[in-house]
Amino acid sequence: MKIENKITEAVMAIVEELYGQPVPEKMVQLQQTRPEFEGQITLVVFPFTKMSHKAPEQTAAEIGQQLVQKLPEVVAKFNAVKGFLNLCICSQQWVALLEEIHQNPRFGFTPVTEDSPLVMIEYSSPNTNKPLHLGHVRNNLLGWALAQVMEANGNRVVKTNIVNDRGIHICKSMLAWLKWGNGETPESSGKKGDHLIGDYYVAFDKHYREEVKALTEQLVLSGLPAEEAEERAKQEAPLIKEAHAMLVKWEQNDPEVRALWRKMNEWVYAGFDETYRALGVSFDKIYYESETYLEGKEKVEEGLQKGFFYRRDDGSVWADLTGEGLDEKLLLRSDGTSVYMTQDIGTAKLRFQDFPIDKMIYVVGNEQNYHFQVLSILLDKLGFKWGKDLVHFSYGMVELPNGKMKSREGTVVDADDLIATMVADARQMSADKVNRLEGITEEEAQEIARIVGLGALKYFILKVDARKNMLFNPAESIDFNGNTGPFIQYTYARIRSILRKWEKEQGARGKEQGARSEDCSTLADREISLIQKLQSFEATVKQAGQDYNPSCIANYCYDLASEYNRFYHDFSVLREEDEQKRTFRIALSETVGQVIKNGMGLLGIEVPERM
Repeated sequence: MKIENKITEAVMAIVEELYGQPVPEKMVQLQQTRPEFEGQITLVVFPFTKMSHKAPEQTAAEIGQQLVQKLPEVVAKFNAVKGFLNLCICSQQWVALLEEIHQNPRFGFTPVTEDSPLVMIEYSSPNTNKPLHLGHVRNNLLGWALAQVMEANGNRVVKTNIVNDRGIHICKSMLAWLKWGNGETPESSGKKGDHLIGDYYVAFDKHYREEVKALTEQLVLSGLPAEEAEERAKQEAPLIKEAHAMLVKWEQNDPEVRALWRKMNEWVYAGFDETYRALGVSFDKIYYESETYLEGKEKVEEGLQKGFFYRRDDGSVWADLTGEGLDEKLLLRSDGTSVYMTQDIGTAKLRFQDFPIDKMIYVVGNEQNYHFQVLSILLDKLGFKWGKDLVHFSYGMVELPNGKMKSREGTVVDADDLIATMVADARQMSADKVNRLEGITEEEAQEIARIVGLGALKYFILKVDARKNMLFNPAESIDFNGNTGPFIQYTYARIRSILRKWEKEQGARGKEQGARSEDCSTLADREISLIQKLQSFEATVKQAGQDYNPSCIANYCYDLASEYNRFYHDFSVLREEDEQKRTFRIALSETVGQVIKNGMGLLGIEVPERM
């Protein structure tokens, strides 16, 4: 039984005995003792003063005296400060707690069973007209981390992706390739497929803007006001008309257009897969908008027949949400074509057919908050049991020192370039440290650089509350000091180095097991604080799942690594002469390393054995 549970049970019994009133468990409030006071666990006494009819300090003293008498194996002594009862816990309790954590490599995780709730998480959602960029990196890292956190909380998890593979933006890249591609392929150009297609999307926009500019000038000369001339030019430019004509052919299943579309999309998917592998993310099921939008149209027609939606005179279909305090939402255009909402309804239908979903989480930026508010209402009306309670994991944008990203202008921070740069920077910054490692090969040094570079990128993004906008700073992220991934990774590598040296010293004597020590009658405050921090991993994982907040896992890992480094600075581990204390500190170090590895693993961050 946990130390807190033992104290809670004892306090409930003591208060009832002293003051004659039963105490609900939720009234017993325990917290970690503040550093300036003696003790490790503090009981908030104020709730009991109405029962005792005594001053807070007197009430605290009475409860404390009873705890020492009735629970001597747990509470060694106490001190009362106003309405707070600070308890000094016997060292043997902390040693036993460490032993419990030490023996459980999955400490803090809830097992997943066949009956566990099924949570589906959608993330990534790329367009097939451009490569993944920094915004996608944040989306993918958040989605992957959230999936690991939800599974650690005992949920079955299905990770899904919806690929936006149809529409005018796709046709722009296709048309540009036909006009200026000269048959270029990823193989002939040496480019990743997604980069190649992205180049043609940028090329289309470049030529289109040139056409709009020239046409605008002609219309202004003909007497049109400049603003009106530009708007008409945007609609009448030959390139955009050709792109729309191609889209119509795609909708009509034109064999040539569809063949080109499939070929270019395959190039893009191969490029996406390479980036996903580099980021360390994957999916259990991928859906494609080209397959889901028709399903959505069917569901909208079904809703129309049931009276959930209505058709206007021009043939368009709408949902009237004014009763829910919102506005009217377009679901089908007058020409029968679908909108994004229609696609999401269709995707929901297919997902619900494929999986018995209990909860659906969409990892999508906060500019889509209203969209998901509407989608939740519509899915509920259409009979999806999880529709009303769907979760929009709404995150802020990644901002850059030089402004926002614009795909069509080719000014995005490309995901592949970013990953390569982070790994190269890690190799350069850690060169001296890595080169000093005995017997290190170039391949091993490069692998360490990969782990550190990606760890720096992932941690810097995931440590920030997802709801906030963030400024990405590569140089700051890869620092080996402060709240960074490399700092935590270096702490883990330090622990592994200690354990390797200890195992080598043990030699034929074999590895001393466990954290128990009869002679550790008095642990140092640093050691107890470290065990308390280890214990709080369980609550942190639970909180991260309840709040859908991977950042609290990231910051827990930093706090634990910092606490260990303070302990390591103040106490000897391998040089400790007392064998029992040395055994205890080895077990303490090993447990910290395991929890760091597990915590960083929830974020999709690897930790190197050497660094």
